[in-house]
Amino acid sequence: MTPQHEPPTRSTLDPLAQRRAPADPVRDVYLTGTVFLDIIFTGLDSAPVRGTESWASGLGSSPGGVANMATALARLGLRTSLAAAFGDDMYGEYCWETLERGEGIDLSRSRTVPGWHSPVTVSMAYEGERTMVSHGHEAPLPAAEPAAECVPKARSAVASLVPGRPQEWIAKSAGQGSLIFADTGWDESGRWELSALPDLAHCEAFLPNAAEALRYTGAADPRAAAHALAERVPVAVVTMGADGAYGVDARTGETAHVPAIAVEALDPTGAGDVFMAGFVTGTLAGWPLADRLALAGLTASLSVQEFGGSLSAPGWAEIAAWWHGVRTLAPAAAPPGPEAAALLARYAFLDAVLPGPGAPWPRRRAVPTLGFRG
Repeated sequence: MTPQHEPPTRSTLDPLAQRRAPADPVRDVYLTGTVFLDIIFTGLDSAPVRGTESWASGLGSSPGGVANMATALARLGLRTSLAAAFGDDMYGEYCWETLERGEGIDLSRSRTVPGWHSPVTVSMAYEGERTMVSHGHEAPLPAAEPAAECVPKARSAVASLVPGRPQEWIAKSAGQGSLIFADTGWDESGRWELSALPDLAHCEAFLPNAAEALRYTGAADPRAAAHALAERVPVAVVTMGADGAYGVDARTGETAHVPAIAVEALDPTGAGDVFMAGFVTGTLAGWPLADRLALAGLTASLSVQEFGGSLSAPGWAEIAAWWHGVRTLAPAAAPPGPEAAALLARYAFLDAVLPGPGAPWPRRRAVPTLGFRG
């Protein structure tokens, strides 16, 4: 795929259609990282117990790692470019083919590394949580991290900040005009100092979870943490799991709390990546903060009901099908209950976004073995 390639036909809506201009970058979002092959077990009654054999009722496989984010972005209609190393084994071939041909992701900055095997993660989902076991080796340089001078121009970029490790490409991307959206992982050093995240200075938005935000700011609660982080970045969002997400836009003064949508989770793998993709999409489309948080929460809720972190990511057709269902079923309660009424009010903005009532989307789901990949 070349950068000028149109988004895949799977996306029925271009959320940036009204904002595109001839001089704009051909890419909407750029990201880099490690692609894993994910093997997912679901339907476990409990965590595996030492010395015993556990049986799972569900099994799937899909590209994972940074592929979760890239797929979620592409399925929302964003022209997505990924720079990553791929093994030259069957796993690497499967991941490359799935992302480039299946999802329409630009891999022109990616590389296949001879003699390097693909990283693999086995994920076991139970009781709404997951346990993962991973194996892999660092890709040989320079394939592991693309040189900063090779970073393409894009409307935005998504990064994962690592304490104590500046990433040159982030500054380069921001200097070219990209809006940087970032999250971070657990600080293994235990210091939890914002000064250890120098790339935060280049970010448009920072989206940590509540545990991370509280430790970095020392705040008493997630909302206070979001306000403290908004003193460092233009937009701060703290995700709170079942309690939804709270955001602060320091430029406009907007604040918003959007509750999570209650669903029965099959596999929570990649839900945070899907949330980020929804927030990036709403931001690039110029939506109010509350609508950005609502789309992010909705896409994450839809994703956890399916296998895998990448192939479970929803697109506009599935969002339209969900909204059509809410609008059809909620009024039938006569009158709708408070939860249904809140959904109708909170997601009314979708009427102006979606092209029309959605039909069920026959999404390609993760399958038990690579032999079924057609």
